[in-house]
Amino acid sequence: MFTLETEQPVDYWEVEALYDLCFAPGREALSSYRLRDDVPPVRDLCRVVRDGAGILAGAIRYWPVRIGPARALLLGPVAVHPTHQGEGLGALLMRDSLERAAALGWERVILVGDAPYYSRFGFTKLEAVEMPPPTNPERVLGLELRPGAWEDVAGKVGRDA
Repeated sequence: MFTLETEQPVDYWEVEALYDLCFAPGREALSSYRLRDDVPPVRDLCRVVRDGAGILAGAIRYWPVRIGPARALLLGPVAVHPTHQGEGLGALLMRDSLERAAALGWERVILVGDAPYYSRFGFTKLEAVEMPPPTNPERVLGLELRPGAWEDVAGKVGRDA
């Protein structure tokens, strides 16, 4: 039995510890973190999943960004505790939060990640969008929450402060 809920301020350090466990040291040196510095996350989309004992099993966060005048959501990080990987919790977090984003009126989502994993949620490579360096352009993926949302959106991804 798992419980899915909105991340609360008291969850912050527990979620950070999960990210530290699941990602390589130095994760905060990645260029996507420069887009998050001093920018509050989109709280309604930051979700946590807990097991029956109330222990954090997974988390996902979103941040507002801009590509020229267009707003987008920067997805990430998303992580599942190693003891719960393979149980579908990552997919649960993805589907739940993407449905919420669409319901809140967001039109597009961007992330840096592995196309084979994220393509099952509808993400495709973005040809005309550039994340800050050093980012492998093959890993810059986008999803339309509204048909045509990525049409004519091009350029560098920047902070939405």
